[in-house]
Amino acid sequence: MPADKPAPRLFAHPLKSWERGALCAALSKVGLANDDVEDPHHLFWRFETDEEMPVGFGGLEPYGQDALLRSVVTLPPLRNKGIGTAIVATLETEAGLRGSRAIWIVSRAAGPFFEGRGYAKCLPSVVPDSIRATRVFQSANDAEVLVKLL
Repeated sequence: MPADKPAPRLFAHPLKSWERGALCAALSKVGLANDDVEDPHHLFWRFETDEEMPVGFGGLEPYGQDALLRSVVTLPPLRNKGIGTAIVATLETEAGLRGSRAIWIVSRAAGPFFEGRGYAKCLPSVVPDSIRATRVFQSANDAEVLVKLL
């Protein structure tokens, strides 16, 4: 049986304000919220392979020692190739460089994916106020909350 091909090496490019429309379209296509993508506090990246092929997006909302990981999407034809894992790892590194000690996720469907990357489900009551105040958390009615300590 042949070994699995490793995920391609990814390059993260910060999204400029005029590029956020592509992110909105990608999020909409997979059923994720996109109504606050234009907020300048939210940081988003476009991920490409070394052949400059776009493969996905991801974002962070940094709040001191906490960060909200959000809007992670791998373009549909490229799923299940390790790209999502590489995107999350890059965003975790970025959060750590920005001083975060914990990364929080609010998800309705991707809990198992994130649990496989070291995130743990937690009660909403343990979420810091800065994360609770985000639009993502406020609109998370039936979603799970996960956390990973860096």
